[in-house]
Amino acid sequence: MKPRFETDDGRRVPLANVLLKAATATSGWARAPRMEQRWGRILERWLRLDIDVQGLGAVSDRPYVVVSLHEGFADSLAMLRLPISMTFLVRDELFDWPGLGSYLLRAGHIPVGRRPSAGAMRDLVRRSQATVADGGSLAVFAQGTILGIEAAFQPGAAWLARRLRIPVLPVVITGSHRVWEHPFSDVLRFGQAMSMRVLDPVEIDGPEAFRELERGMKAVAREPGMAPVRRFDPERDGWWDEYPYAIDPDFADLAAAHSARRSR
Repeated sequence: MKPRFETDDGRRVPLANVLLKAATATSGWARAPRMEQRWGRILERWLRLDIDVQGLGAVSDRPYVVVSLHEGFADSLAMLRLPISMTFLVRDELFDWPGLGSYLLRAGHIPVGRRPSAGAMRDLVRRSQATVADGGSLAVFAQGTILGIEAAFQPGAAWLARRLRIPVLPVVITGSHRVWEHPFSDVLRFGQAMSMRVLDPVEIDGPEAFRELERGMKAVAREPGMAPVRRFDPERDGWWDEYPYAIDPDFADLAAAHSARRSR
């Protein structure tokens, strides 16, 4: 797979060129928090992003499972504003992308499959424990998809937080889908506005607590003053039948339609 995008001024650019240019500007492949934060700011400036960030005071110098809403690839740039070292849990298919895959591998980020095997889960736990023991945090996009706010949280982030006995740091990001809406569009838009709200850390003691966290994060995402959220429209986006995802039951009509389609 050789992903490309078309910029909003009509230029077509291989994605690998941009990623490699940003990575080499950070003085080598060795990973460190300041290096990755610098990498993020380089891409932010190039894209002319306007990211409204609030709540960084909630972050302390301790490990978390950082749980973020997910709309697009620009989410990770916003998350690099957090003043902590993070290892991202990344969909394994992205490790096959030229440029990006090499960076993810060398930087030590953790691949996660759509339906991970028992062995893959053991490796995930082992690497996560090593990250936390070294004082780092794990970053998880809990929806597991960029379909839109209607996509439900998957239970893995809560399970990982309980297994590691560390709190969840909730991060609400909106507007990133307007930057690059891959795979729905190849167009890369410059000068887009994004919002990021860092909420107070929470201890997750079970599924009910994680469900309440999801509701609270999505309520913040739709508050006035936040950049518009991405909405999932199957007529426009397709149903992605081969892809494992769930619909938040609070979006009852779409959840019922999705359930009926999957049952067929």
